[in-house]
Amino acid sequence: MNTDITSKPLGTEASNFADTAADSASSAIRSTQNVANNAFNRLNDKVDAVREQAVPLINRISTQAEAAARRGAEAVKETSAQLREKAVRAQDTTVGYIKEEPIRAMLIAAATGAALMALISLASRSPNRH
Repeated sequence: MNTDITSKPLGTEASNFADTAADSASSAIRSTQNVANNAFNRLNDKVDAVREQAVPLINRISTQAEAAARRGAEAVKETSAQLREKAVRAQDTTVGYIKEEPIRAMLIAAATGAALMALISLASRSPNRH
């Protein structure tokens, strides 16, 4: 009968030990969850901070690229206009020269044509032909 009396407190001790172990495990899980949540919150804050820093940088780069593209387009337009003006001036100069010196202009054109034909003839008689 003594075994019943000692086994009851032993059973109670085992039950208390199991409850304490379960409470410790629950506490460890809650502590781990808190640490994980805090780490996640810090990481989330850092991501938000980086995002806040990146948006103005991306906007500034986009604005600079847009401005550079506009400047490039304007430069192309300006160069094109200058080339057109030079071509018109050259055409006007040529037409004026032909009107003032028609015979000389015709002789220059004939000499230029003959020189081009001579160059083409020389190029077609290349020594590499077999």
